[in-house]
Amino acid sequence: MNITLSIDEKIVTQAREAAAAMGKSLNEVIREDLERFAKQHERSQGFSELQALSGQGNAAGWRFDRDELHERQADEK
Repeated sequence: MNITLSIDEKIVTQAREAAAAMGKSLNEVIREDLERFAKQHERSQGFSELQALSGQGNAAGWRFDRDELHERQADEK
């Protein structure tokens, strides 16, 4: 997909030079940054969903007990 951006010419020149110093085109750098941005947003939304769902379970007062866990593992063997 092609998109059009409005960016100050001086900034584009500086960005092209920086990209060239990294051995990349400005297009590659922008594409990589957009991909990173999209993935970060996706992870952030997943975390927000987890936060919204946490604490909604009904454990009926049960609390995690490490010793009980080890007892169950020993019984299963």
